[in-house]
Amino acid sequence: MDTADVVTLRAAPSPSVDAALPAVGGVVAVCAHPDDESFGLGAVLSAFTDAGIPVDVVCFTHGEASTLHAVPGELAAVRIGELHDAASHLGIGRTDLLTYPDGGLADQPLEELAGHVRRLADANGADTLLVFDVGGITGHPDHQRATEAALAAAADGRYSVLAWAVPDTVAWALNDELATSFVGRSPAEVDIALEVDRRRQLASIRCHASQSIDNPVLWRRLKLQGNAEWLVWLQTDTSPEQQHATPERSR
Repeated sequence: MDTADVVTLRAAPSPSVDAALPAVGGVVAVCAHPDDESFGLGAVLSAFTDAGIPVDVVCFTHGEASTLHAVPGELAAVRIGELHDAASHLGIGRTDLLTYPDGGLADQPLEELAGHVRRLADANGADTLLVFDVGGITGHPDHQRATEAALAAAADGRYSVLAWAVPDTVAWALNDELATSFVGRSPAEVDIALEVDRRRQLASIRCHASQSIDNPVLWRRLKLQGNAEWLVWLQTDTSPEQQHATPERSR
């Protein structure tokens, strides 16, 4: 995919929505699989690092159960290298890659997962956790559990939790065209609407060759999103009343 192939997202939130990155001290991206930090969060993470905000990643699994395997080698080992290469393109500092079972994250103790998040955030002075939106964007149970772990880690108000969200129009299109199960947000639910530069994200995506070469859903989503990324505060340490409910599943 070339940057020229990206189209501008039509469904825009209201002018009152924040159009700038939040002022945070440091970010930990909480991910289920190698590639989540690039395919989903990449443009937002590169925006933070471009702004001089330190970013680290905790990834709970090696992604060994993926049905995509476009390069030779044992997938769990291949994806270790892919993650580290992608992180360098995004300007990520520390990457903690854990060994929980891919596809089985929902069965792992929530407090144990939350402990990993806290340790990385505290070690690096991060005050914000970046996650997939509730519902896991794609409906994947591992994505949902990673977000639950971040929310559990932040339950005492120690961190804010910021979620990457997909516009409902994009979710509807993907679900209709490709029989996916994306969960979207309406413009009224958005807290931050960023105009992003995807060049570093695209470079990081290409590092995940095992997963990106034959991935029509990824490339179609990026084309539908254009240069827009939406973010929702799931929890803030100053305004817990702003916590957002789970969005309705897109059709």
